[in-house]
Amino acid sequence: MGYIFDFKNASVYDTWFEQPKNRYCLDLEIKLMIDLLSPKKGQRILDIGCGTGKSLEPLMEKGLNLTGIDPSQYMLDAASKKIKQKADLHKAFAEDLPFEDNAFDSAVFFTSLEFTERPAKAVEEACRVAKDSVVIIVLNRHAPLNIIRKLKSLFIPSLYVHARFFSIWELKQILSAILGNVPITWKTTLQFPFASGRVASYIENIGIVQKSFFGTMIGMRIKPVPKFRSRPMALKIKKHKGYTPATGLVRIGMDDNGNPYI
Repeated sequence: MGYIFDFKNASVYDTWFEQPKNRYCLDLEIKLMIDLLSPKKGQRILDIGCGTGKSLEPLMEKGLNLTGIDPSQYMLDAASKKIKQKADLHKAFAEDLPFEDNAFDSAVFFTSLEFTERPAKAVEEACRVAKDSVVIIVLNRHAPLNIIRKLKSLFIPSLYVHARFFSIWELKQILSAILGNVPITWKTTLQFPFASGRVASYIENIGIVQKSFFGTMIGMRIKPVPKFRSRPMALKIKKHKGYTPATGLVRIGMDDNGNPYI
């Protein structure tokens, strides 16, 4: 099941991003997501763990068919107020998506895989429902800022105490175990979390800089192999009727003494 955001989490989630520094970080993370997703008009996109809709909002004006799922009704209620009718929202778990095989062109985890109970199963489900690509945006275990966040959460209650941070190598191992040798593209962002502004933003978007193993956020795009959900099928067994001889044919029987008669 993983960690499900409660009413308090939902009420402060958007407020956290109103601070200029946090907004700057979010903008870099959203850009990373869109660069890897490369959405095209008319595509069907599934946001797994959409929360209050922060990752859906930048996609709403791109002519996409958007769907979001989240296990928290509080988060979905907040998302519904902002998104209105521009996306279909469903209460569901990442490990058991209520959609048919290949129902979407792409699926994305935007800082949500960290809160799932079984991340490998969640990725497997994403690969089942998305036929073209799966994009994963997660907190990097080896980033200096995330190391600080984890240490602080031991003493000061925060959402990070419930989160599982990943490394690039760990993600690749998970994907290899599920999919085998498939094409993977990765980048990182927020290399300089304690700086902001034009110069910092420009440096953050340089290709070679985004290949750092220590960026705060990891972005990974994978090409899934076909996955299908198997379902047991009931077999109909037709009983054959007993043999009934046609009229006029000879019938041979046995009398009480075991003698044949016609």
